[in-house]
Amino acid sequence: MLNHQFRLTGRPAGAVKRSDFSYGSEEVRALADGEVLIQTAYISLDPAMRGWMNASENSYMPPVALGDVMRAIAAGRVIDSRNAAFAVGDHVTGLLGVQEYAISTGQGLFKVDPALAPLPLFLGTLGMTGMTAYFGLLDVGQPKAGETVVVSGAAGAVGATVGQIAKIKGARVVGIAGGADKCRYLVEELGFDAAIDYKSENVAKALRQRCPQGVDVFFDNVGGEILDAVLGNLAMHARVVICGAISQYNNLEQARGPANYLQIMVKRATLRGVMVADYYPRAKEAITDMAGWLRAGQLKTREDVVTGLETFPETFQKLFDGSNNGKLVLKVAQG
Repeated sequence: MLNHQFRLTGRPAGAVKRSDFSYGSEEVRALADGEVLIQTAYISLDPAMRGWMNASENSYMPPVALGDVMRAIAAGRVIDSRNAAFAVGDHVTGLLGVQEYAISTGQGLFKVDPALAPLPLFLGTLGMTGMTAYFGLLDVGQPKAGETVVVSGAAGAVGATVGQIAKIKGARVVGIAGGADKCRYLVEELGFDAAIDYKSENVAKALRQRCPQGVDVFFDNVGGEILDAVLGNLAMHARVVICGAISQYNNLEQARGPANYLQIMVKRATLRGVMVADYYPRAKEAITDMAGWLRAGQLKTREDVVTGLETFPETFQKLFDGSNNGKLVLKVAQG
């Protein structure tokens, strides 16, 4: 049995290129006691993966070593097992990598039930993406009914979920996204109260118009100029949630910090990061709530599924050129 896989062979400078990886195959080895063999069905493509390619050790996870299979969260099916906790036919998610088959000791694997939802949802709304949105907004942002919540990267997988949860909790929600189609999607399909198109509008000016009382909670996935614009329009005692900074990940120079940071002092605001790994023990809480909202039609999802493991480097770039629509997933095999 051959396992096709992408290995990281170079540290990307700026945008990721196919030449930063090797694409090859190797035979799947026999299992040792305690191991399981998983056939990958879907691979989650996430902005965080770009940071894992860098050499810096000053992060929440060590970098992917040169020559190693590229790290990625994926969903698949157990096809062989020497681990009593997992049976052949079980569906699981975990850090399986950008490859067709993965061998695991079972550590970090989560069983999922495809009868409850399609497998891609366990990589999105019912997976790490959804938990990031749920706990980042509710635990860190702590929106109250009637407050104004602003979300950057609002048409992305995390941002769209954040905005919808904020609406469920009674907040007024403004999304920042790139392009008229994405902004229309936020308002007309997801129920956001307003949207700002950063590609065609002055974000600072638009924020003053859409949020005349200021921003109570800002959930930031973008960083850079958009973070500065929102900091300039905070309400008193605002909460700023730092989830990501996708505008900075391909920078050739050091990431730019907020130039408008003194507004945090002026408005007595708080700025705090969120890391989903901190909330793994509470995963059931988030999944139970969001599954209920999905069934009730209060929470909508959109997956952008691209077929073909071999397309990984080019498909990954959709996260950074804005061409993805919803949760970006690479389909490798039938689930």
